[in-house]
Amino acid sequence: MTDIEPDGTVDARGATCPGPLMDLIGKIRGAESGDVIRLLSDNEQSLTDVPEWAEEAGNELLTVEERDDYNAFYVEKA
Repeated sequence: MTDIEPDGTVDARGATCPGPLMDLIGKIRGAESGDVIRLLSDNEQSLTDVPEWAEEAGNELLTVEERDDYNAFYVEKA
């Protein structure tokens, strides 16, 4: 478990691709620079989509927590 306290959370568990990433992008757009958004996703494609998007968009993927039935991605807005 991480000690990172997110400023917002997107619970996209159960959503099909590209839903989790689109939900994260929407939340990041409304966030302030330096805010940390946590994405909860059980879609395996998120494991590649989120890191690729974060790098392309200039945001920082701080960590990914692998839980029993989903992953938690912590992204800091640039």
